[in-house]
Amino acid sequence: MSDWRKQDLAAAGTLARRVFTALEKETADPPGITRKGYGKGEKFAFDMLISEAGALGAEHRFDAGGNLFLTYPGEDRSRVIQIGSHIDTVPHGGNYDGAAGVIAGVAAMAVFHSSGRKPPFDLCVIITRAEESCWFPFSYIGSRMALGILDADLLDTLKRSDTGRTLADHITEEGFDPDGVRRGESLIDKAKVVAHIEPHIEQAPVLVDAEVPVGVVTGIRGSFRYRNGRCEGAYSHSGAMPRKYRQDAMAATAELIVRMDTLWEEMLAAERDVTITFGEVATNAEQHGFSKVAGETHICLDVRSQDQTALDEVQAQYSAIAEEIGQRRNVKFDFGDISGSTPALMNENLIDLMKSAAEEASIPYKVMASGAGHDAAIFALAGIPTVMIFIRNEHGSHNPYEAMEMEDFDKAVEILANMLARPADAWL
Repeated sequence: MSDWRKQDLAAAGTLARRVFTALEKETADPPGITRKGYGKGEKFAFDMLISEAGALGAEHRFDAGGNLFLTYPGEDRSRVIQIGSHIDTVPHGGNYDGAAGVIAGVAAMAVFHSSGRKPPFDLCVIITRAEESCWFPFSYIGSRMALGILDADLLDTLKRSDTGRTLADHITEEGFDPDGVRRGESLIDKAKVVAHIEPHIEQAPVLVDAEVPVGVVTGIRGSFRYRNGRCEGAYSHSGAMPRKYRQDAMAATAELIVRMDTLWEEMLAAERDVTITFGEVATNAEQHGFSKVAGETHICLDVRSQDQTALDEVQAQYSAIAEEIGQRRNVKFDFGDISGSTPALMNENLIDLMKSAAEEASIPYKVMASGAGHDAAIFALAGIPTVMIFIRNEHGSHNPYEAMEMEDFDKAVEILANMLARPADAWL
């Protein structure tokens, strides 16, 4: 049992509220919050977290790319437990996406500092740069730099959306070393990392609907995507062309969507983890008309699952269904290039530790998958034992209306503190 005193948990809550309030005030950009990757809002947050963690006795270091490492000394300084997330936001976003994770890590330090106790290993809170790909069009830039695995060419090809200047330029401007990033320099010794934990607000209504404050994440869904699919038929007169002669691209596309939705329903009934989304469907605006059979459609597909087998199955079914519809309706589907990501499963031992830490505090939780991508995926795929905890949040994210209740945040911090108080042999 952790047996935290009320004042230990209260110290964490006071720190967190102070930081959230300051971030909201300093980085307000009506109607929401904006903290640009490698921008002044991100720097303000870094400086404040250095100050807050330093007051607790934490050391701080930056890597070559400017990721911040805040280290609270543990009993065994040869190993480390990492807690990490990002601090940047999308334009006019909310105050909690990313920030909740790093503030939770520093708040957990405050629990130990108030109690006079130490975690079994060093506790390192990692704040990664530019996680939101709206600034530089590539996923998990900061985490890849932290692990020394960012493709060096990206330093000169990625340009920030608002300035048009390269990632290397912005790293240099902030006083860091893009050449070190090119060389793959990293402050992380994977052999010494016991665990990586990412707290994050939930970006869907699952926890709100379940009426529980936190979620224990089992995996981060991988994906495959066809962004530029087409269905090609033939334009014809809507009144003159009989049905059996039509090459109706819209009708074929609609049938494909309905049949894929039916497949999704069947897979959910079989308790398979998957989402199937057609995010864009359009006819050609220059040629379509109310009295014309559509001869062309644009279609994009996004499929996600934490089970690679399910992804492969849906991809095969998509091709087979489209081929059958195409032959029967005399149209041709061309899906274009495919992109995607690999599912990242969370560590079973860490999942169990997190569950027991919640149960110790009598905090209800829901076991769930993450549909959105997170920095944690990069650490898990790098072979580091990883787990995530979600915090209930209304109204989704990437908008000004994120609504995380501080009482739910406090529960997540208590779970983290309970988990971090486990003896060394529970982690190894």
